[in-house]
Amino acid sequence: MNLLLAQFAVENGDVDANLASIFNFVDQASASGADLLVLPEQCTTGMNWDRNRELLQSTGTGIESLREYAVSREIAFCGSFPERVGEKYCANTFYYIDAKGVQLAKYRKTHLFSLFDEGDHVLAGDRFVTVETALGKLGCSICYDLRFPELFRQCVAAGAEVQLLVAAFPHPRLSHWQSLLRARAIENQVYMVAVNQCGKERHTSSVGEVSYFGHSMVVDPWGEVVFEAGEDPGLFEVELDLSQVAAVRAQMPALKDRRTDLY
Repeated sequence: MNLLLAQFAVENGDVDANLASIFNFVDQASASGADLLVLPEQCTTGMNWDRNRELLQSTGTGIESLREYAVSREIAFCGSFPERVGEKYCANTFYYIDAKGVQLAKYRKTHLFSLFDEGDHVLAGDRFVTVETALGKLGCSICYDLRFPELFRQCVAAGAEVQLLVAAFPHPRLSHWQSLLRARAIENQVYMVAVNQCGKERHTSSVGEVSYFGHSMVVDPWGEVVFEAGEDPGLFEVELDLSQVAAVRAQMPALKDRRTDLY
């Protein structure tokens, strides 16, 4: 599985600017022959929820334009976008769109980040989601979900071999990001593929301006870091060997040794 991870600074509320960046990533992905382009959280709009509701009621968030462009370049992509839910709320929604433009998965973020008042603006999802693709079975997750291991175990129980996490994870919690990604990979014996924003943003919360640290990562099922970016923007190519998932699970059969009669 050949992935391209798009780490960039999302321009708050500027769909056109963000689409221009993403279209460039799509072109590069098409030229490289990648299987999937992975984008960060709220990749076309940023995290200003008041502005995002305005966009959803007027010009939209650009996902349909991105779908059309990606189809023209025969590239599958995933990332999170605002989704309109009634008048007051958005959902923070992960979409997986295949190279023919078919929506294979839609997952609404289930764990809302109270520190940034996300629950005041965002309607939480109520189910985990896995997606069956030509590349294998993948789990879907968004940012703060990383701190809640139950979701990842549910995805693995449903057959996931790769867990996709799209994020806007800020300073000062880089060490948490690195540790938790390795932990989720080790305990579930999956590839963790995590794409984070970089740059600074002022969004709808009492916190004000935040600084995202980047460090998009891929961790293998043994917990080894296959790839880790720095803080600068970039498009990073990573190849996954899914045969490692079965090999690690055979070598260390921890998933089989769970006490499902107790938990």
